[in-house]
Amino acid sequence: MSGYVEEPARRTPVLARTQVLVVGGGAAGAAAAVAAARHGADTMLIERYGGLGGLATGGLIILLLTLDDGDGHQVIGGLCQEVVDRIVQRGGAFHPPRAEWGASDPALIERDRRWGLVWGSGPHRVRYSVAYDPEEFRFALNQMIEESGVRLLLHAWGCEPLVDDRRVTGVAVQSKSGRGAILADVVIDATGDGDVFAGAGAQFELEKVLPWLWFRMGGVEDADAALDDGGWFFRTVGDGRMLMPWGATDRIIRKIDATDPADLTLAEVECRKMVMREVDRLRAEVPQFRRAYLCDIATQLGITESRRLVGEYVLRREDMDRPLDDAIGITGHWTRYGARYWIPYRSLLARELDNLLAAGRCISVDHRTHHATKEIPACMVTGQAAGTAAALAVRSARGPKDIDVAALQAALRQGGAIL
Repeated sequence: MSGYVEEPARRTPVLARTQVLVVGGGAAGAAAAVAAARHGADTMLIERYGGLGGLATGGLIILLLTLDDGDGHQVIGGLCQEVVDRIVQRGGAFHPPRAEWGASDPALIERDRRWGLVWGSGPHRVRYSVAYDPEEFRFALNQMIEESGVRLLLHAWGCEPLVDDRRVTGVAVQSKSGRGAILADVVIDATGDGDVFAGAGAQFELEKVLPWLWFRMGGVEDADAALDDGGWFFRTVGDGRMLMPWGATDRIIRKIDATDPADLTLAEVECRKMVMREVDRLRAEVPQFRRAYLCDIATQLGITESRRLVGEYVLRREDMDRPLDDAIGITGHWTRYGARYWIPYRSLLARELDNLLAAGRCISVDHRTHHATKEIPACMVTGQAAGTAAALAVRSARGPKDIDVAALQAALRQGGAIL
């Protein structure tokens, strides 16, 4: 059926006013909100689900790939490192110690492969990547949000940007209480899919992807023997537990548009079928899984890409290993050794909008570079930068495009970022 329905004009109540509004509480959005609040801005964070972390928690993509460049040098610090420190302190993570980074010892590499920390083509070396418990990651974010004074609103979907000429004056949110508006001086789009900048008219590119649905099983007997025999699973935090990056629709259907609810519905149903078939197969065919049980299936599809902003600068493959004057962080590449991308501040800025910043996997990069910048540590880098820039913009009564980039870089370094 096609056509239109005429809706009457309505008045939308203002739920809140804030200086910095972050839309999306994944790893990037949480980092953005914490950074903005720590730099003195009145900050509000809205998230459609009931918890923070996005794919890093609800998606069960519980591997930080990676905080180094593949040559033994750490390139990501700041808020990402703080989260790691908090989780490690509570015994909820595994990562190789610093003395081993860059080592080519086959025994160490095999150990890390079993944790899901070795990817790409060899020859392999030990990397600073982290396997962690998702609830510990979420707990760390909750603590940081609360301690920094961020106003948090869960179960609220940022459904429509409110635009006045070149400014996003706020965002309309939808919840079980109805529709309301949150007004802000600066808005950060950390939705992953670029919902805010797309709705506000910024240019973007859209990529179809293969969705994955990760899951965990417990009660695995003799995990080492199971790993000796191979298989598409990894050791994870917790005795007798395994992590499975499984259930991609390409095995039976096709790539999907992750902004299309019909495609997402198809992926949710089909991926869950595949997970259950794999659970049954493992129990029947792998001796160590005979009495294993399903712990949990990710509550969010593993969507790696959808909309990407076409911003003030598009970071491209040709920029690899090239320092940029306005860099707000560096990321390695989880499948390449020795690759570095300096992420420019301009890649967080929409050309058409004066007070909006993007953070996370929807920043302005090309498709190939996106394979590096989409990872959780890199998303936290761009989130920390966006939040810091927003706070500096509010403090100086300027737009994000007019702040002193050198002052931004100094503030990021003070916050532990590596530039």
